[in-house]
Amino acid sequence: MKRRSLKGIALFLLIVAVCLSSATLGRGEEKHTGENVRQNQKVKDPQFTNVSVHDPSIVKDGDTYYIFGSHIEAAKSKDLMNWEKFTNGYTTPNNKLYGDLSKNLAGSFKWAGENDADSKGGFAVWAPDVFWNKDYINEDGTKGAYMIYYSVSSTYIRSAIGYAVSKHIEGPYKYVDTIVYSGFTKEEAYDANSKINKKWTNTNIPKLIEQGKLKGVRADWFHNDGSYNNRDFPNAIDPNLFYDEKGNLWMAYGSWSGGIFVLPMDKTTGKPIYPGKDGKTPDGRLVDRYFGIKIAGGYYQSGEGTYIVYDKNTDYYYLYVTYGWLGADGGYNMRQFRSTSPTGPYVDAKGQSAVLPGEVDNSPYGNKIMGNFLFERKVGDPGTGIGVGYVSPGHNSVYLDRKTGQQFLVFHTRFPQSGEYHEVRVHQMFMNKNGWPVVAPYRYAGEKLEKVNKQDVVGEYQLINHGKDYSADIKKQIFVRLNRNNTISGDATGTWRKIGHNQAEITIDGETYDGVFVRQWDPTSKRYVMAFTALSNEGVSIWGSKLADKTDEEIVEDVASDLDLGDTDHVVSNLHLPTEGTRHTVISWTTSDAKVVSETGVVHRPEVGSAPVTATLTATITKGDATATKVFHITVLPYEEAKLTAHYSFDNNDLRDSTGNFGPGTITGNRIDNEGGTIAYADGKIGKAAVLNGQSGIRLPDGLVSSNQYSVSLWVKPEQLTTHTTTFFGAKDPNHWVSLVPQGWDGNTMLWSGSSPWYDGRTFWKIPTGQWTHLAFSVDNGAVKVYINGVEKFSGTNFPDVFTGANASFALGVNWWDPPFKGLIDELRIYEGTLTPSQVTDLAQTSE
Repeated sequence: MKRRSLKGIALFLLIVAVCLSSATLGRGEEKHTGENVRQNQKVKDPQFTNVSVHDPSIVKDGDTYYIFGSHIEAAKSKDLMNWEKFTNGYTTPNNKLYGDLSKNLAGSFKWAGENDADSKGGFAVWAPDVFWNKDYINEDGTKGAYMIYYSVSSTYIRSAIGYAVSKHIEGPYKYVDTIVYSGFTKEEAYDANSKINKKWTNTNIPKLIEQGKLKGVRADWFHNDGSYNNRDFPNAIDPNLFYDEKGNLWMAYGSWSGGIFVLPMDKTTGKPIYPGKDGKTPDGRLVDRYFGIKIAGGYYQSGEGTYIVYDKNTDYYYLYVTYGWLGADGGYNMRQFRSTSPTGPYVDAKGQSAVLPGEVDNSPYGNKIMGNFLFERKVGDPGTGIGVGYVSPGHNSVYLDRKTGQQFLVFHTRFPQSGEYHEVRVHQMFMNKNGWPVVAPYRYAGEKLEKVNKQDVVGEYQLINHGKDYSADIKKQIFVRLNRNNTISGDATGTWRKIGHNQAEITIDGETYDGVFVRQWDPTSKRYVMAFTALSNEGVSIWGSKLADKTDEEIVEDVASDLDLGDTDHVVSNLHLPTEGTRHTVISWTTSDAKVVSETGVVHRPEVGSAPVTATLTATITKGDATATKVFHITVLPYEEAKLTAHYSFDNNDLRDSTGNFGPGTITGNRIDNEGGTIAYADGKIGKAAVLNGQSGIRLPDGLVSSNQYSVSLWVKPEQLTTHTTTFFGAKDPNHWVSLVPQGWDGNTMLWSGSSPWYDGRTFWKIPTGQWTHLAFSVDNGAVKVYINGVEKFSGTNFPDVFTGANASFALGVNWWDPPFKGLIDELRIYEGTLTPSQVTDLAQTSE
């Protein structure tokens, strides 16, 4: 009897335990699959030390990885995650890589790159490639040297490639020779701001003809007018040295317009083995006596940053090229081709040649392995910030570990909402079943390709489709679910399969992508997540990043908890009211008083001297049948009286401040700190105006603004518009500045601030040349407004506090970097405090 009772109790407890377990498993956040256990484990965050090295080329020496880039910058790392610079840029003498830079590379600078044309006032030494050449014969007869191949450039076509050698990878390197020139002309000719005669006789071509290595001058090198034919022939930059499967050395190089070429190299001397005569490859590609064999691009289309790597496991040569323009608005993006021969033909996954068929759009050609993207963090997502993404990633190199088979894509990138600031990134690549390397979605954090279980793959994902097109637009994620029955649902539909340990086959909207599943570190959520990367036969890359399993109720709760409007007790600018949270959660708004704040966040501040006003905003958060509300109590402060602290009217043909608070301005040269320069005076919008000639500026007194509440008003009449040229400029130092630019990086008038952090006050409107325009902006403790002709064109928050506590520098028409303003400036007014919209309107309507 007693034994039966114990058995009954045990059975009862077992049933209860099973029921409790089942109930627990029904709750999304507590599903203990292997993947979730890993995600919920406390792990040490990967550590990264970032550097800015443009156009990084990677090489390994011993246990240390090195990257060498443009502008004579380089860095090193033991783990591909933490980098340390060891160079000093263009410093000379005592340059870390070249010693006396000007003297050492004088042989190349005779043609381009030093105080000439586009490099006027400095240097342009770009995109080197470094490797150890065991066969090179040094001056003293010994064998073996580190070789650095670099490019110098003065215009978009006048460039040259040279090389130097060293016994030590960190230098210093000694110049040897300049081996390929471009941009030469048939007869004597000169570029603007240049004294260099571009005639072909000033290159190494005459010497090569004399030595019998070239069969004379090719007529096709020149257009009918004698200028350089950059439709068919390259810009001599971006050298990349690589070995073929037999140990022969090659150099790939080239850039925009004429395309990418390859030359065989003499391993003992480091010099090219020029073809000597013209011809065509069996598949019809150009062979030039001097430039070599064309392998990609041409016909005035973009394409640069060449890198070729041979993989003995697939017996393919992989060619990487970057399309687009390197700026944040240029749509820089990386492409991939392959060939069974170092000389091509190189083709993409669709079988298309890397050499373009004519003057066509190049976007359909090449596997697009990465472009602009953003895994956007929405309200309710874990972490902080805007998410993880890149802008204009490109000019990559590849490190292939011959022992482990691991491959790494190394490149520079800019970032969303960060202007032109750039850093190096390293992403691991994995070979798909078709022999194409596919790129991991997140930066390398020590992950390895391991066996994954199907149950760990099932779930909801953020999906990025890189497409084939490119522009300044940023590709953002959609949401899909990889279901247990191998279907895909959500914003896109299809099927999926896990093949073997980790191979992925994803079919979406009828197109199949092959790649891998891999666990990676997501820096936004700060956890390891299941991810996938795959490539289609059309050359399109997709990435997936798994989200935590959550019910609709939990997602709504997350959004409500995360939803924040900042300081609602002291509102002075429009509020950003998000209408979408994570995973398509809908957020709708109502207001108790639209005269105070509207349901779209438009704030109406009381006039000076009025009392604050209040209202209530209510957010309703919905996903499926789940819903929640959150209430915000809003207090809007009145405008405060703005005090005129400086007024430069130029009416007396001078640079005096009519308020008497500050001293007069002074004339500068073409930079804020340069001496020299001249200005004139002419009839202005009101009285007289200052006339700036495009070579000069006006240095205003230091400390003109010293708080985070100020306004600036002025009239401008530009004669021409040049990108980044400033009208009003103020700076604490070169990394903390404010610039009112008639033509910003997006082609429109902008209030720009940088570079720690970058801020773009984009108006989406460009002021005209040849007529007067009123410009004004106000800053109120981070709330900023920009006006054109009295009309508000931009309103934002979190504008940087540049001037508080700083004796900042100020100028009209010049800064430290960009072309000076050319045109008229009148009636500069500086205020302590914020101008009201009506006050700005009054200033814009003022006439003589």
